Amino acid sequence: MGFMSGKNKLLVGLDIGSSAVKVCELQYLGKKGGPRYQLQKLGIVPIPPDSIVDGDIMDTNAVVSAIRQVIADQKIKTKEVAISVSGQQVIVKKVTLQIMGHSELEESIRWEAESFFPTGQSLDSYALDYVIIEERKAEGNMDVLLVACRKDKLDSYRSCVIQAGVKPVIADLDVFALQNVFEANQNPGGYEEVVALVNIGANFTNLCMMIGSKSVFWRDLLFGGNKYTSKLMDDWSVTREGAEDLKQGRPAENREPAEVESSMAAVSEALADELSRNIEFFRTNFKIDRVDKIVLAGGGSKVSNLVEVIKERFRVNVERLNPFNLIEDGSKGTSGSEEIGCAASVAVGLALREEGDR
Repeated sequence: MGFMSGKNKLLVGLDIGSSAVKVCELQYLGKKGGPRYQLQKLGIVPIPPDSIVDGDIMDTNAVVSAIRQVIADQKIKTKEVAISVSGQQVIVKKVTLQIMGHSELEESIRWEAESFFPTGQSLDSYALDYVIIEERKAEGNMDVLLVACRKDKLDSYRSCVIQAGVKPVIADLDVFALQNVFEANQNPGGYEEVVALVNIGANFTNLCMMIGSKSVFWRDLLFGGNKYTSKLMDDWSVTREGAEDLKQGRPAENREPAEVESSMAAVSEALADELSRNIEFFRTNFKIDRVDKIVLAGGGSKVSNLVEVIKERFRVNVERLNPFNLIEDGSKGTSGSEEIGCAASVAVGLALREEGDR
């Protein structure tokens, strides 16, 4: 879904995250056996701490500089990019309406949207988009996915991209990009699993519940990898850089990963609690009696022992998403796809977008 649109053309994925900017460029190879893609360029550039706080850009110059650097480092010539947002200023809702004409639908969507906004905020403060996801003519109704984002938040991201010399053609959501990359790396057919896609960023965790090939539930949780960093800094008096190393299972500042395991486990358990509450809410409201698999993505999913903690809590298969499982690597080994791994998930999901997508 995009707040902007254009003609059909594969875009460059530009993921402006709270700790780093990532870029991905793919080449479309055709539809033999399903859509096929080849990785051309993939890069990552960190941004200073607190440049983006709770999804809001606080240091425009730092973000613009990182975008320019990652584009230049990868020698990307395409100017058209897809970006994404997430966080508390983003609203995603599925509503069921009677089947109606375009003009009537526009008015109904505006009326529905008004009821979702926080107290004191109005439609004028939000950019609004929607897409019809299913029509049931026999019943006379349809399901519509409604997305709204604070205009000032969206404008700040677009402004940084434009200042960096590229053109934001589509504004997506992190959680939809996550769904895109998951679907692109699955073999078609098979059992309709109930899957929880969990993208753990620095500040937010995106949750997308899939039933077969349909996404039916979306949440942005105010819980990210920075929780581990803060906990380690507080408990063990290490620097931010040292905490980042320990978080990934590397020794730092005279501390061994085994020493800080209790602090790491406490945060992982808290994350499991947060996921459990939201997944249970989904199961209750959708009358689903199971979850078959949990797929972790994002830089935060690389945290030591997190997979084991989640597996122990939910008693289901837990794995890290490989965004290049079915995407060929045509970068001649220069992309660092193995090193970046699941942290590239949103960037790859955005790179699967074409101009004109909704």
